[in-house]
Amino acid sequence: MTIQSPPAWIWDRLNLAGRNVGAADPDEYWSGQAGTGAADKARPALPVRRIGIGDVMDALIQGHEDFHANRTDVVFLCVFYPIMGFIVARLAFGYELLPLIFPLASGFTLIGPLAAVGLNEMSRRRERGEEVKWPDVFGVLRSPSIGAIAMLGSILVVIFLAWLAVADAIYLVTLGPEPPASLPAFIHDVFHTVAGWEMITLGMGVGFLFALLVLSMTAVSFPLLLDHQVGLDMAIRTSIRAIRKNPVPMMAWGLIVAAGLVLGSIPLFLGLVIVLPVLGHATWHLYRKLVPPLL
Repeated sequence: MTIQSPPAWIWDRLNLAGRNVGAADPDEYWSGQAGTGAADKARPALPVRRIGIGDVMDALIQGHEDFHANRTDVVFLCVFYPIMGFIVARLAFGYELLPLIFPLASGFTLIGPLAAVGLNEMSRRRERGEEVKWPDVFGVLRSPSIGAIAMLGSILVVIFLAWLAVADAIYLVTLGPEPPASLPAFIHDVFHTVAGWEMITLGMGVGFLFALLVLSMTAVSFPLLLDHQVGLDMAIRTSIRAIRKNPVPMMAWGLIVAAGLVLGSIPLFLGLVIVLPVLGHATWHLYRKLVPPLL
């Protein structure tokens, strides 16, 4: 038996999963669950429950329990995100992209649902009583719904890039067009000039619209695609209906996610090692509260 380094082992797992993308049989992947047959595709709408703020907090508690049960595995998995964030931040400082540091950090709220899909899979398996290890996140690639998951993920990446472009344009029309001379000078200009406060106000307003769009599209979409054989259009429509039926609890959830991801990103993205897995697991439990089992 050959002993591999962790990167080599991860690469082998990705290659193995890549050769089996979407290969799982629906009856195998969704074994023991009702409502996963072809008839689901013809459903005009899926039922959505009304929930309260207490349900949101309970989902967070259950997410923390999942994190605690798989703490070592999940931390090892999520250490990728602060490393990636540190590299991005370093490039930004090196190439005078300092004004995009905060948009990059806040942008995690836009791609967070995609980053958490593997954690949703871990919670799904734990709920079914299976032993869960971090390599199980690669089971997502075998899902019969991987095409829809990849498509939705691609949409989120496009939205994230659009947000960065808009954030850059906001900087250009407020504090720009010249790049900041230094970090202290940039901080001073942001908080002690009229243009800086215009950038903050405009950026927060536009950023809220981007976040609301993503929340509406993904509140339950990824967990639903993992849990049942439904199309991307139905997953998104169900997510939008969940927002419309529960505006206050879902807005509270959105604020919790945004605040958690931004705060986790501030110390060189290191906080994401804890924040991301808790929120990722909690997303699954919130989905369970919003969408009843399909019959």
